[in-house]
Parts: sequence; structure tokens; C-alpha cells
Amino acid sequence: MELAYYSDYAVRLVNTEQPERGTDSLTSVEAVRELFGPAQQAARRATDSDVTRLRTVRARLRAVFEAADAGDEVLAVDLLNALMMEFPVSPQISGHEHRDDGGTSRSWGSPRSSGAESGGGRPDWHMHIADHAANATAGYTATACMGLAFHLTDLGVDRLGICQARPCRNVYLDTSTNRSRRYCSDRCATRANVAAYRARKRLESERSARTGRTAETTQDSTPATDR
Repeated sequence: MELAYYSDYAVRLVNTEQPERGTDSLTSVEAVRELFGPAQQAARRATDSDVTRLRTVRARLRAVFEAADAGDEVLAVDLLNALMMEFPVSPQISGHEHRDDGGTSRSWGSPRSSGAESGGGRPDWHMHIADHAANATAGYTATACMGLAFHLTDLGVDRLGICQARPCRNVYLDTSTNRSRRYCSDRCATRANVAAYRARKRLESERSARTGRTAETTQDSTPATDR
């Protein structure tokens, strides 16, 4: 589903804040525009007001991920539905490419171009979100929520995760085949594995030290005649 791509909008917005580190990169209009990525036309409408608006949306989207991470599917869906009711979308069919006779996608010219004029075949139609929002926040939020909704319904609520490598609390979308993802990035996974290894070695060392002290105590308490 083409719209599932937009789920990354939600991840990008939520991860502009690191709650346990006390950092926040969503502090300017430029930061808002960077969230849109290649969607420069929509980004140009961003104003200072969108910084505050998107921060509010960010907190609500994080609550969706937190509910999903806690296993509360109903709450996660209710929170996301509330956002979609407040920020509705206008879907439309778009055809930026066309397929040749072999099914290969090729560049599609202007909306009025015919298949014959562009080399034959038919348009590669897909669903797209039309941007008729009143401001940058409304457009971004509608896109993020619809993408997240498609991801959730296609793959399941348990595919919305929060990184388990403390203090990182970045969110992520689990697209692994066996639903095994636990970290937002390879960096966090490596850091967590190293920390776990060090913790095991420290525990082994402490156990070894305790065992050694117990043996010494036992030997010292044994009567000389029994030695």
C-alpha cells in the first residue's frame, strides 16, 4: 500500500524529542520544514506557529506508540482515531509513472499525457494524499496519521515500538519478518548488547569472588585435626 510510506512522517516527528535526555530539535521553522523532506511545497507554508502546533501533535503521537508498546491495542487505536478525526485527509488517485507491456514502471509525463505519447503502456496508479490543509501542521499531521493507520492495520499494533536501549526512547516501525525488532537503530542495538555483555561479566566476576570467599571461610573454620 502506497500510503504506508507516510508512516515515517509520524516516526520523524516523534523522534525530534528525546524525553529522557531532555533534548528537543523541533525549535524553529527550519526544523519544521526539514520534517517534510522532499515535500518542499507543503514545507514552504510553515510558520513559527507550526513549531508549537507540531509539538502538541508529537506528544499525542508518542502516546499512540506508548500504548502500543504497552500492549494496549484499543487505546492506541482510539488515540490515533482521535487524531485522524481532528486532522482528516483527502485521498486521490495519482499516476506519476506508467507501465510498459512487461510490467516495468517508467516515467509518466504530465497528467494529460496518454500512454501512447509516453511510450505505451498504462499509468502506474496509486493512492496519494492531496494537500488541501489550512496550515503546515494540519497537512503534516493528516499525512503522518494516515500512514501510521495503514501500517497499523496492515501489520498490527505490535509493530509500533519504542527503543529499549535506555536512555533512548525513539520510536520505530517494526518491519522485520519475525516481529523481533527491539531497537530504533543498529547503534542502539550494539550499545544495548555491549551493556548486557558487561553486566553478565560483572555478575560472573561477583559470583566468582563470592564463591572464593566462601571457600576460604570454610577452610579457615575447619578444625586443625580434620585438615
